Amino acid sequence: MIKTIYITCLLLAVLLGASSNSQAQLKRFSIGPYVEAGFPVGDLSDTHNTGIGAGLNADIKLIAGFGVTGSVGYMRFPGKKGVSISDGQGNTISTDYSALQAIPVRVGVKYKFPFPLLYVKVEGGVANRVGKDNNGAPVIFAPGIGIRFLGLDVEAKYEGWYKDGTAGFFGLKAGYNF
Repeated sequence: MIKTIYITCLLLAVLLGASSNSQAQLKRFSIGPYVEAGFPVGDLSDTHNTGIGAGLNADIKLIAGFGVTGSVGYMRFPGKKGVSISDGQGNTISTDYSALQAIPVRVGVKYKFPFPLLYVKVEGGVANRVGKDNNGAPVIFAPGIGIRFLGLDVEAKYEGWYKDGTAGFFGLKAGYNF
């Protein structure tokens, strides 16, 4: 997990350094902080409440509206308390779920439409789980649509974490890129 974070930070630093000349000329690289909210769906909504997160996002513009994007952050979904579940023998018991915490590392492609502001993107990566219920790093798949005006970036997305089932949520992400 720590190795993945170091590699991602190193990659972002290399991209930042390599693009400093192009940034001055055509603003082909941007980086900035973001915050997001995650609204659980499916099985995740039975066990966890609305999550919040924050992180750092980077974009590199390529050609004809295409670009690459990447982010690293922290996401936390508080666990629900007193959830009634079946014990498999016809009895109902009450249980508490601990918070789901992760460090999602995502990379992907982005397409900005010819008309202003609107883009679509798809990202993949891993959600490095942290905390007492750390049971591995699920694979991430996250398609989204957003608008970007000047440096303000607002995106709506679905994000699925796949490992022994799916933990999915609809997300709303807002950031500012420099």
